[in-house]
Amino acid sequence: MIKFDAVNKRFPNGTTAVHELSLTMPEGGITVLVGSSGCGKTTTLRMINRMVDPSSGTITLGGRNILEADAAELRRGIGYVIQQAGLFPHRTILDNIATVPLLLGHGRKRARARAAELLETVGLPADAAKRYPHQLSGGQQQRVGVARALAADPPVLLMDEPFGAVDPVVRAQLQDELLRLQQELNKTIVFVTHDIDEAVRLGDRIAVFRTGGHLVQCAPPAELLARPADDFVADFLGAERGLKLLSLSTLAELPRQPATTVRADEPAPAGRADWQLVVSAKGEPLGWLDPAAAPSGPAGDAPLLPVRPLRDTDSLLSALNESVASPAGLIARVDDTGVLTGVTAREAVHARAGDAHTAAVAAPLPATAPAGKGSA
Repeated sequence: MIKFDAVNKRFPNGTTAVHELSLTMPEGGITVLVGSSGCGKTTTLRMINRMVDPSSGTITLGGRNILEADAAELRRGIGYVIQQAGLFPHRTILDNIATVPLLLGHGRKRARARAAELLETVGLPADAAKRYPHQLSGGQQQRVGVARALAADPPVLLMDEPFGAVDPVVRAQLQDELLRLQQELNKTIVFVTHDIDEAVRLGDRIAVFRTGGHLVQCAPPAELLARPADDFVADFLGAERGLKLLSLSTLAELPRQPATTVRADEPAPAGRADWQLVVSAKGEPLGWLDPAAAPSGPAGDAPLLPVRPLRDTDSLLSALNESVASPAGLIARVDDTGVLTGVTAREAVHARAGDAHTAAVAAPLPATAPAGKGSA
């Protein structure tokens, strides 16, 4: 557990970066620090590994005051990931990952074996080991950065906007990968971002800062979205905070109904008035067959409109997006093997989205916490 108790950080030029911060970051969870530029979130993160020392107050890690620890020793026990990875350009990927184990005195063979193991853990091919950073894509470099931070198996991982420099598709993939790794490794992660959507997707708790280093609110995502502490937090979350709540629920909560299907190798029934899902011999959805289409041969030979099947574990926000995109107004639902299990009507998704939006907008704002204290 990481605990801040009345921590302040003032720089020599008089700037207050962090003001009277009291905050607890639970062990084994992801705490996301979010806010606009200049709010003190990165300074807060850097005080944990003493890249920046506090001006006053106490920070404890596992019950120990970090100022009582040797700074270099402290940092070697904390993983650190930054934007654009910060890799050494003259070292191979394998040796980049092995950096901290080597600093800790592990033999080169042992350090490289650990690095090779982590390549697989973060989803990189084994042949990436001999490459150099410039030979990898931005997303691959970020995976290497995460692997390097995990190399010494630290209990704490600090991540300073690690996915901010990659495109949205790669960013979503890296977020998924981080959540997968966290399920396996159960680290205490402190994650800095300015993107509230990223914070909601990743965080077990989200701490919202305002300019001047004031913590305004710290809460689980659902509580933050439903009951923002004040107008500042509500504005930061955006007008669509009700829809963001949908990202915290899954499609499993919505009713499922039988689908009208036809196998790809069978002729489509004549005189159809409804949309049909063309499925493979295994039952996998291949596409929508327009009621106006009149294929003379197998249904699979007809022009099919795209289908994007979802699983029960997919978010209701994904379901809302698919319900709008679906030409049939239906969401195809599949099991973990990709076999069709039924459909959900667009109306059911929209009704749930409307309920979430209404609940979020109608939720009363709690009494504002004293300036600088926030809720922890």
